[in-house]
Amino acid sequence: LSDGPPARSAPGCPPDEPSKIPGLADLVDELAKSAQGLIMVMGKGGVGKTTVASAIAVGLVQRGKGVHLSTTDPAAHVAATVDAGMVGLTVDRIDPRAETDRYIAKVMDSRRHSLDPEGLALLREDLNSPCTEEVAVFHAFSRIVGEARQSFVVLDTAPTGHTLLLMDAAGAYHRQMMHDLDPGRPGRVVTPLMRLQDRDYTKIVLVTLPEATPVSEASALQDDL
Repeated sequence: LSDGPPARSAPGCPPDEPSKIPGLADLVDELAKSAQGLIMVMGKGGVGKTTVASAIAVGLVQRGKGVHLSTTDPAAHVAATVDAGMVGLTVDRIDPRAETDRYIAKVMDSRRHSLDPEGLALLREDLNSPCTEEVAVFHAFSRIVGEARQSFVVLDTAPTGHTLLLMDAAGAYHRQMMHDLDPGRPGRVVTPLMRLQDRDYTKIVLVTLPEATPVSEASALQDDL
């Protein structure tokens, strides 16, 4: 910071070269090479996932792509981060309470003609459990994963632990579907897990900060994935 000449490198050491770390625009350019796909922005809480997810979504729209920006994080406010009126950009969130109400209504309606009032009351009681919310959120997540067949979907995820539980649910659903598959009936089954494991379909962006805990957690998340 002084006005004097810069210090010379130690004898035998090459001069310092400026860092050539690619910027966010380079990442968006790379993602925009595809016509559509799912982009999951993951990481520890508070590292800037919502900001990065929003920037990626806006960057893709600026490159002529249609984008659905959503979040599974109850604490995130993507609608306040970007202009929801931007042409080509759809912004919303997976609201656990709204999804649970929608799921319960759907289940109750499907059984309304096969159960008597007492049976419907018992079913309603069974649905009033924490497991119902997990199932409802997974159904909403599966819908969003499927949308990436036609356009770009940028998903701002909840903190690491919650996201891994969602991944575990995708794995459990996949195993159940494969178990129940009738070998006598030909047909191709595509589960959300299969789409998540397709590297051409799904891209995962890990966000962290240059601090010990976020970097350690990002590294552990990469290993888990």
